[in-house]
Amino acid sequence: QVQLVESGGGLVQAGASLRLSCAASGLTFSSYTMGWFRQAPGKDSEFVARILGSGGTAFYADSVKGRFTISRDNAKNTVYLQMNSLKPEDTAVYYCAARLLGTINYRYWGQGTQVTVSS
Repeated sequence: QVQLVESGGGLVQAGASLRLSCAASGLTFSSYTMGWFRQAPGKDSEFVARILGSGGTAFYADSVKGRFTISRDNAKNTVYLQMNSLKPEDTAVYYCAARLLGTINYRYWGQGTQVTVSS
């Protein structure tokens, strides 16, 4: 059974930093592209970042480029999202997701962790 468990969310002031973690189990972690998505109240889900299985290549949404960094530790089956210079518009529930290399859709999703940035 595949499980993705996010942690690290919280309430911070604008300009602060947070690091989200997503621990995966039940899958061959290095065979999966890992992504972070977010959903703010009343808005559609939004892609944030993804990183390939090897950890060498990452992609970011324009809205977070230069502020967020995605990384992974394949030995720990964990993907991270370092979020710096947080803005109130970053407030959302953040989800991690797993997509088998070579496929299009994210098959596995975590339960989400709330990030709230106050102004």
